Amino acid sequence: MALKIYLVFLAVMSVIAFFVYAADKSKAKKKAWRIPEKILLSLSFFGGAFGGYLAMQLARHKTKKWYFHLINWLGLIWQVCLLVYLYKHPNILL
Repeated sequence: MALKIYLVFLAVMSVIAFFVYAADKSKAKKKAWRIPEKILLSLSFFGGAFGGYLAMQLARHKTKKWYFHLINWLGLIWQVCLLVYLYKHPNILL
């Protein structure tokens, strides 16, 4: 049960992160008010690393900033580690 909840959480966070990164790229092109970097990085680190990194690559957004790569990869690593842990311990309660 915890694994299913976590998978839904990761999927939702990744979709949100993807669209927020894409929205920021759109705003950048229009020279409009931007989404703060700490929001983008937080979304990626706290559950949306897959969506954030995918948006970085597809939208060509923030790819020159090393710390975006670092935070997305660190987020992805801990998210996958927790996924493996929950898979190996199916009876854990959240």
